[in-house]
Amino acid sequence: MQKVVVQIVIFVGLFFMTWFSFRQVDWMKNFNIAQKTKSTEEKLGDFIWEALVRAEDEIKDRKIITPVDSLLTRICISNKIDRKKIKLHILNSSEVNAFALPNHHLVVFSGLINESINENELSGVISHELAHIELNHVMKKLVKEVGLSVLLSMTTGSGGEVVKEIVRLISSSAYDRSLETEADLQAVEYMLKSHLNPEALANFLYRLSNNKDDLSKHLDWVSTHPNPEERAETIIDNSHDRKVTFKPVLTKREWEALQKRIEKDN
Repeated sequence: MQKVVVQIVIFVGLFFMTWFSFRQVDWMKNFNIAQKTKSTEEKLGDFIWEALVRAEDEIKDRKIITPVDSLLTRICISNKIDRKKIKLHILNSSEVNAFALPNHHLVVFSGLINESINENELSGVISHELAHIELNHVMKKLVKEVGLSVLLSMTTGSGGEVVKEIVRLISSSAYDRSLETEADLQAVEYMLKSHLNPEALANFLYRLSNNKDDLSKHLDWVSTHPNPEERAETIIDNSHDRKVTFKPVLTKREWEALQKRIEKDN
């Protein structure tokens, strides 16, 4: 009986200790921080994009936007991602690159479209960047490397001098290894659910990392995402033997027309 009483006393003691600890947490403060971070992300993404588009040539040609949008839409619908919240932008640049900004901005360079040999390669890169958006990697990276206070200052108009550095950080600097792996694995799942072949993303990484003739042209996406060969192997390992019937989004003619249009605009 004495043993039971001791156990009850211990249990009650632990209960009140836990209750007291939870009372010390300023839940309203933490909630406000979360709200402030979300508000900051929305303002920051739009602010960075507005600064970026002033310095870059945004493509408005519907014959380029529509097929790329079709790929993005297939991926979003198949994975229950709200397509309306993803803001697709295509920039006229020879750089082989794509990156995500805060507040669901997805930036694709025309050089990436031109370098992709088929829609699956382009879809693979789009899926990877979409994963960064959906997994909240963009803000994690910025808060870690820049700091929330600096990001907040930008949204109030007092941090304009660091916009270029932020853009450089997002577009030309790798995420942590664990985040890159997470985005790759999520991209595989996105593509399989979309009936697109994720091994094309592995082929893209292999091909560009092994291209020695014009390496500088390909450094923007491959070199900023470390260990491309290892990443490619991980992608293949996680997509191999998955019984999925692949279904194209664009016809061969539509894909060729897209690349010709890109070449014409460059």
